[in-house]
Amino acid sequence: MSEEQYLQVKVRNRMGLVFEGQAVSVTSENKKGTFDVLGQHANFVTTVRKKLVITKPTGGKVVMSVDSGVMHVYKNVVLVFLGVM
Repeated sequence: MSEEQYLQVKVRNRMGLVFEGQAVSVTSENKKGTFDVLGQHANFVTTVRKKLVITKPTGGKVVMSVDSGVMHVYKNVVLVFLGVM
């Protein structure tokens, strides 16, 4: 997979930065159900809930419990703000 296919992910909560790094995919859930964000994904904004799974290029996963949050995807950059709703 080329570098341009990776997502740049930042996850923040009220206390500060929780995660920053590259990912192959980001998985979460909104009111419509489970969804995945992959490289070159369409730009969008959505709420997130229950959990956030970040799959790293090495194959490892970071799993976070989520009560509420907002995800913004724009040009392979995924910003997640937890606890804002």
